[in-house]
Amino acid sequence: MNVDIDRELCQGHGQCGESAPKIFEVRDDGLAYLLVDAIPADQEPNVRDAASRCPVDAIRLTD
Repeated sequence: MNVDIDRELCQGHGQCGESAPKIFEVRDDGLAYLLVDAIPADQEPNVRDAASRCPVDAIRLTD
């Protein structure tokens, strides 16, 4: 699974960090960042949930 965060769209709502705190964090600049280079298989459901909960659809997933 590949994850891309569109920082032009991201508004720092933090839903991603709540769904997948081992994968995403919102930093002081108010934007979401990935904490890992590769998504562990056991975190894929959380990442999918995070993407679906993003209110501005800033998280894009590809397999």
